[in-house]
Amino acid sequence: MGVVNDGAVDGGATSDEATSDEATSDEAEERKRRLRRRLERLIGIAATEGNEVAALRNGDEIFPAMLESIRAAEHTVDMMTFVYWRGEIAREFAHAMAERARAGVRVRLLLDGFGSRLIEGDLLEMMDEAGVQVAWFRKPLWLSPLKQNHRCHRKVLVVDERTAFTGGVGIAEEWCGDARDATEWRDTHVRVRGPAVDGVAAAFAQNWAECAEVLFDERDRFVEHEPQGDSVVQVVRGSASFGWQDMQTLLRVVLETARERVRLATAYFAPDPYFVEMLCATARRGVEVELLLPGPHTDQRASQLSGQNHYEELLACGVRIWHFQPTMMHAKIVTVDGIASLVGSTNLNRRSMDHDEEVMLVVLDEEFTAGLDRDYDADLGRSVRIVGARWRRRPTVQRVREAAVMPIRRFL
Repeated sequence: MGVVNDGAVDGGATSDEATSDEATSDEAEERKRRLRRRLERLIGIAATEGNEVAALRNGDEIFPAMLESIRAAEHTVDMMTFVYWRGEIAREFAHAMAERARAGVRVRLLLDGFGSRLIEGDLLEMMDEAGVQVAWFRKPLWLSPLKQNHRCHRKVLVVDERTAFTGGVGIAEEWCGDARDATEWRDTHVRVRGPAVDGVAAAFAQNWAECAEVLFDERDRFVEHEPQGDSVVQVVRGSASFGWQDMQTLLRVVLETARERVRLATAYFAPDPYFVEMLCATARRGVEVELLLPGPHTDQRASQLSGQNHYEELLACGVRIWHFQPTMMHAKIVTVDGIASLVGSTNLNRRSMDHDEEVMLVVLDEEFTAGLDRDYDADLGRSVRIVGARWRRRPTVQRVREAAVMPIRRFL
């Protein structure tokens, strides 16, 4: 990170400094334009202007913002999540949605049939009695074997068609707190206002359409969005399918466009050889590539082992790898050259790329990206860097474990 000059020596910038700043600003705008057009044409989804995007760090910021928005709802609440488990925060969300439903607000809750199987039955009964419309995405007992492995991993909340939230957070005690210890997971969510809300709402509608008969009703006002900020945002939806999909295109374009630095944080790093080569190719052409991954605290050890099988190749290419130490690293973040960010539900694993319904925001905004980079720097300060020479000397038992999970890596 650079140091900002506070201008205390002189009364203002010189003409040369002003010209340099202007050139730098013009260059940043051109690089954002280039990335925007590449993504729009290659993915086929238009970005929108005039958005306000706020990053929310960990449960202490995320949950109060989401609950405040739900409690203020006047027309509609649409929420879907992969994880809805047990605990006080799960009850708090359920009661907030039930209260709004009793007040006449249309409330819809879409739960993944596998990821939310631990939700408490009395909460479902209470919400149903209050009028909350609860639907399940692909309950395992109702599915063919082919569909069982295709889950809805999206996390979306849309309130009154004006405010949307998305990111990595599930509704469970694990996400409460501020990542102070192993009981408080590290994650990032974002709040969006402006035209990009429609893209997030479409992610909900796409999955709701599979699970419910009524897609929209008289409560949907289909509002016109006024500008709320200065961020350009593209909403990319990944859907379970065979073959290449948009999330893979998104990451490929970002890596191939980067010129200075790409920083990635993910909960589950289990890539295929193609993605490993993309990371290496990016690093070999002089781009600084950093990976921030879970360390001693992970809820998916098999996924971690699958990723570690590629460490030697990545380190040899110049990729820097860090293990987060205090707790589970669950954020899904990419920042590019200080001008663009990706935030959402997608992990860097085969499951996210090939099997799951995902949603990712591309935010073209230097200020927003700088905030995520500051968070990344803070996280690196609580992480251990993996050193190539030391990693090559890891025990044989570690190597055996890495090799043992490779046959199932496509499911991780």
